[in-house]
Amino acid sequence: MSKMIVANWKMNMTSAQANEFFDEYAKHIKKTKNKVVICAPFTTMPTVFKRRRLGFKLGAQNVHPAENGTHTGEISAKMLVDAKVTSVIIGHSERRAQFGECNSFINAKIKAAVAAGLQVIFCIGETADEREMGKTFEVLKKQFIEGMADIGAEAKKNIVIAYEPVWAISGGDPNKPSPTPKSAEIAEVHAFIRKLGKKQLKSSRIPILYGGSANDKNFKEIFVIENVDGALVGGASLVPSKFAAMCNFNK
Repeated sequence: MSKMIVANWKMNMTSAQANEFFDEYAKHIKKTKNKVVICAPFTTMPTVFKRRRLGFKLGAQNVHPAENGTHTGEISAKMLVDAKVTSVIIGHSERRAQFGECNSFINAKIKAAVAAGLQVIFCIGETADEREMGKTFEVLKKQFIEGMADIGAEAKKNIVIAYEPVWAISGGDPNKPSPTPKSAEIAEVHAFIRKLGKKQLKSSRIPILYGGSANDKNFKEIFVIENVDGALVGGASLVPSKFAAMCNFNK
């Protein structure tokens, strides 16, 4: 079964570095049925788009809910579409923690993105403290329900869920990955999210990605877990050979 593999380059890569990345990536990537998306910084998007013949779609890491206006430094969904973007990450834990994005603001972003025809990669996940207090499912349910509030039936077809346990997210160094949950723990959470999808969205097949330090060493084990439809990749997506190995998955 094909997978969806999303690179989150975060605040990394100049245009020159992106070209170097793709020159090396081209040596390792094979023809694949997997759907690959590279969510690049805004400044590198033109460069990344030019290399799309390597078999990926262009994604973004952020979007503002307003169509235009006095929002210095922000980018609208319409602007993303104009830049040939097809997918956008919304609700990432770093946006929640560093920029104070709440569930209602994330919900507004999702509505704006799907209205513009963008595919939304909607992130949910618990912190280490929340996990230790036994609040994982409570947190996920709240984030899911409030983030997806009043999303129409058609819009739901453009939603992908990414489970990212905050305590397991890559710190940015591909050589020092964070701890990864056990397969049984990932399976349990993804099964819970699948049930949420059935109940709240009346859909059992919304793709669910795993997003906590997935890398070239553990992805084969993760990808065969039930209800795991792919991965949101951080640190490992910055290394061409490692990311290509994940994109080449075939099972």
